[in-house]
Amino acid sequence: MSDKNINSRIPAYKQAFASGELQKTYQSLVGTVQNLRTEFSKKYKDEFAVANVLHGYIDFTYFYLQNDFLKRNKLKLAVVFNHQHAHFELWLLGQTKHVQIRYWEKLRGVKWVSSETMPEYSIFEVTLLANPDFDNGKKLSESILKAFGSLSQEIFSTLKAYE
Repeated sequence: MSDKNINSRIPAYKQAFASGELQKTYQSLVGTVQNLRTEFSKKYKDEFAVANVLHGYIDFTYFYLQNDFLKRNKLKLAVVFNHQHAHFELWLLGQTKHVQIRYWEKLRGVKWVSSETMPEYSIFEVTLLANPDFDNGKKLSESILKAFGSLSQEIFSTLKAYE
């Protein structure tokens, strides 16, 4: 973040919005996440409760998934679009910061979990799709659903082993 005061940053802010491209691109990306959430709801209707799409500030757009196991352990999975990197991630979240810290400490050293530093908002963050093709929504959904399917099974196996 810049050390400049907000007044000195306003011209660059206005310039970023001037063409309208930023707004159009953001709306398209949020729409992509909303469509993806619909696909998850259809595919996993018997396995997960899928929450509505939520917006971070301008940095993240995401939705939560939760099943009985996650709920019992005060955990959630989140499919996250990271706007800065323009890619999709899967996050494991705790219901509270205390839960996140407890699970991060318990899982330190597991391949997705940094043994050095806990992420700011999650227990871990792993890339689901590094180079999405936004012009092919069907392929994008299929790729993320496939990656989620195999990764979530691995995550659940790991969580159960550490119970």
